[in-house]
Amino acid sequence: METMKFFAASSMAIFLILCFLADIEASVHQYRTQKFVSKGNSFVVYGGSEGIYAPSSRYPGDSFIRFEKITLQRPKSSSNFSSRVHAILFEVEDRETIGGSAYGGQRAVCCTQDLAKLGVCKQGDLIHRQSTKNPGWPQVSGVSFEVDELEATFTSRSIQVTKTGMYNLYFIHCDPSLQDAIVEGKTIWKNPSGYLPGRMAPLMKFYGYMSLAFVILGIFWFSQYARSWKEIIPLQNCITLVITLGMFEMAFWYYDYAEFNKSGIRPVGMTVWAVTFGTVKRTVSRLLILMVSMGYGVVRPTLGGISSKVTMLGATFFLASEVLELVENVGTISDLSGKARLFLVLPVALLDAFFILWIFNSLSATLNKLQARRMMAKLDIYRKFTNALVVAVILSVGWICYELYFKANDTHNEHWQNAWIITAFWQVLSFSVLTVICILWAPSQNSTRYAYSGDEDFDKDDTLTLIKPAPIPSSDMRTDPHPLQDSSKLSNDDSEEEKTA
Repeated sequence: METMKFFAASSMAIFLILCFLADIEASVHQYRTQKFVSKGNSFVVYGGSEGIYAPSSRYPGDSFIRFEKITLQRPKSSSNFSSRVHAILFEVEDRETIGGSAYGGQRAVCCTQDLAKLGVCKQGDLIHRQSTKNPGWPQVSGVSFEVDELEATFTSRSIQVTKTGMYNLYFIHCDPSLQDAIVEGKTIWKNPSGYLPGRMAPLMKFYGYMSLAFVILGIFWFSQYARSWKEIIPLQNCITLVITLGMFEMAFWYYDYAEFNKSGIRPVGMTVWAVTFGTVKRTVSRLLILMVSMGYGVVRPTLGGISSKVTMLGATFFLASEVLELVENVGTISDLSGKARLFLVLPVALLDAFFILWIFNSLSATLNKLQARRMMAKLDIYRKFTNALVVAVILSVGWICYELYFKANDTHNEHWQNAWIITAFWQVLSFSVLTVICILWAPSQNSTRYAYSGDEDFDKDDTLTLIKPAPIPSSDMRTDPHPLQDSSKLSNDDSEEEKTA
């Protein structure tokens, strides 16, 4: 009953998030009643940021940013005077050409009284100057509200991009009386190869290659599965499920990016399916590793009384991951928007840490019991599995440190062309661990050799000794002329029995 309530609450939360994100489109940046926000001495509406590649021999198409029907509206209460609003588009390397300061003071975007006295600008105007590295940039255009006008419209135009870089668009004004003005309309951002934002563009190829990798792994696994279907153990059915989920996830991600690249509008339905299949796969993968670590299907038939705890942990991880991935991916507009808030990332990180602790604690117990019972074949496979997990955890920790270093030293997204590698690494690592599991537990004619057999009594007390003590001889047995020989024979028989267990 509690589990049903949990899933009902989870479904409602996910539904609300989808409703919130459903109207958001991607490389076509939509502005729907966007309000200006105070930043220093200016008022700003963020128009988007994307990495854009310059046309090349490999991708000869056009790169541009197009303004379409961008309209500004102001309340009637502020219509008794004229005002001006600017749209400023710049490459991240030219960010220092915007704003200025007098006598080394605080940097301001709008011209201050001190700067006006120096004669470098007119008080209340936007401060900008031409880039020495990129002639003609930043691109600045403006639109004015005349007296009694409530609406002003930017001229529709396309700005060609001839230099590869991270481009940013802001709508800015310096008039406090226009704080309640709103922006509506859209801009279209295009790379030579399509509408995918520059940081995402390499991921389309990556997911294409990952789809091929899963197909190859699937062919290997399903051929072995079909050849030895009579010897299949429950653990191998779980592995089959993870491979199938992985194939669907990679295919959905590839088609999601391909459609996005073609139309400029991210297909929400496709993205939700890709996110959901990925989240289910990650959840099942973690539960699979946990169950293997506990010995499920190999040295014990069930998980016993902890089944409900494992299920609840998996359900909680699924909910936290699904919400995080929906916020990160569904409706992503620009290359700067893929940063979920801390309160969404933290639960997933804590649950991952709990999974790792539980997995290695269970592995330790399983290895000790296998060694105590001299189950050498199973012990060997579990040792290899443990080594693979240790390597994966070390790589994960190292990569997390690198990721933190990368983000700390890339506050302006200047290294956007390499950012896709962070996402790709986790997919490759997950695939590598799955491949190791497939190799260790590949279906074969000897699969049942690694399966649980009813005579193993794995859950008995670990204090049992390997060699049974000889019984205390009775008074009648003292007359036996060969007591030592019989005792030795009994011990040897018991030892052989343990070795073949």
